Amino acid sequence: MPALTDSVAHLSPERWATATRLLIRKGLAEFAHERLLTPAPLGDDRYSVRSDDAETEYRFTARRFALDHWQVDADSITRHRHGGELPLDALDFFIELRSPLGLSAEILPVYLEEISSTLAGTAYKLTKEPATSAQLVSAGFQAIETGMTEGHPCFVANNGRLGFGVDEYRAYAPETAAEIRLVWLAARRDRATFTAGAGLDYGTLIAGELSEETLGRFGATMSGLGLDLDDYFLIPVHPWQWWNKLSVTFAGELAQRHLVCLGEGDDAYLAQQSIRTFFNTDHPGKHYVKTALSVLNMGFMRGLSAAYMEATPAINDWLAGLVERDELLRRARFSIIRERAAVGYHHRAYESATAKGSPYLKMLAALWRESPVPDLAPGERVATMASLLHTDHEGTSVAGVLIAESGLEPAEWLRGYLDAYLVPVLHSFYAYDLVFMPHGENVILVIEDGAVRRTVFKDIAEEIAVMDPDAVLPPQVERIRAEVPEDMKLLSVFTDVFDCFFRFLGAGLAAEGVLDEDTFWRTVAECVSGYQESVPHLADKFERYDMFTDEFALSCLNRLQLRDNKQMVDLTDPSGALQLIGTLKNPIAGL
Repeated sequence: MPALTDSVAHLSPERWATATRLLIRKGLAEFAHERLLTPAPLGDDRYSVRSDDAETEYRFTARRFALDHWQVDADSITRHRHGGELPLDALDFFIELRSPLGLSAEILPVYLEEISSTLAGTAYKLTKEPATSAQLVSAGFQAIETGMTEGHPCFVANNGRLGFGVDEYRAYAPETAAEIRLVWLAARRDRATFTAGAGLDYGTLIAGELSEETLGRFGATMSGLGLDLDDYFLIPVHPWQWWNKLSVTFAGELAQRHLVCLGEGDDAYLAQQSIRTFFNTDHPGKHYVKTALSVLNMGFMRGLSAAYMEATPAINDWLAGLVERDELLRRARFSIIRERAAVGYHHRAYESATAKGSPYLKMLAALWRESPVPDLAPGERVATMASLLHTDHEGTSVAGVLIAESGLEPAEWLRGYLDAYLVPVLHSFYAYDLVFMPHGENVILVIEDGAVRRTVFKDIAEEIAVMDPDAVLPPQVERIRAEVPEDMKLLSVFTDVFDCFFRFLGAGLAAEGVLDEDTFWRTVAECVSGYQESVPHLADKFERYDMFTDEFALSCLNRLQLRDNKQMVDLTDPSGALQLIGTLKNPIAGL
């Protein structure tokens, strides 16, 4: 059966060895950064890490950058025991270092499974014809989205996707660039909740998303069962979720016609980096669709809660109004793409049997998010901000290619990007005690002639928080209020922006020879100072939350996943779960 052997054709010894070396490189770098490992200096930028029993030694070359960033040379890594050299093995690496990594007997095997899946994904990516960063940049929005190779820059096990079989990986992983069609279910209205933002209702949304022909086909299916489509809400479903969860776990709901499967829609979609969000490739101006997916990936089951979705459109409308009213944000041309509507199904038995937050309550829900494409002006194009960190097989980064295309001096290009990205983050924090989770995958860059002109933020309702206990919020928006200790409020900027993005961007541009590290951080400091000078009425806030403080707490992401890789953070108390280990020297202090 050739299909069986073809499904694992990417798992060759050579590709596995390459994937293993790249993953151990990342493990050494990020675990050293999080102070789980303490590499011993050997001289000439050489370092050593020993196993729990001190019998096995890893040796490697690394450069050190600001924010205690370790840039490990993958080709330099060797493994030694009893005077002999051993081949690198990723699973052995974690078993040998399980004590300093804090891997319990319960977590270790599941984490090894996630590592195996991450390695398999890398091996698959290595089968693709390597595209240069220049080719990616010129290929367009979705080519960039599917052409990324690294995933989250901090997490080592960042492509676990536990639940996907190898055939499903090929069908649904973003890097495979396989178009899919969503499965549509009809859900009885007395068992489902639909909410929409201002100016939008259910009929208008569905008419914009599905053709008359498709709606006619769905209506005929319902009529054939003696049912009326108008008594139901339509819910888009990830194909994996249908085959692996809903058709079995919701079997009773289907048998009683509380739910009816209507088949696939006609539009083709591509999975985004977040794996459960889809871009409509047939009609790029239509909404993104975010679906529930009961797959374990990077510390969470990627479901969607029906109850949680209910307030999503209202939260997005509230934030859109705030952005629209703020003069500085308007001047920066900052915007969000709103989550315009949400729908969720309430399985009464599971809601009675399980507690809030249970994966059983997150199996059937969806939301519709605006596409950035209709708002693009002539000459503008879009790219995920995560792509700035992508480096091709020739060592060239997407950021470097954009800088070259712009014709600007690297520091000038960087300042334009910072004005578009960092200034809205800072102003939201200082003016409104509002924080985003502005990592690379949540930010879309709008680019013209290689330069970043503006930014668009997404994934709003699940990621934003207002930290002012006295802020006046509409009742339906109250969910986003978060109690955060005073000394931890600014950590959202230092961690999410400085440590989880600028740390990699600055070191990468320096290693590439595009922009030296001192100039990078001086430009960041000048952007912060420029912003603060533009809003002198917030001077007391700048003093209370000092961006130029000498140091800030090191918040460790891998430590969260190593401790609990199924639910690494309680979303109702995000600050309470943080793993804070010592401090980092602030690279803009004194600048």
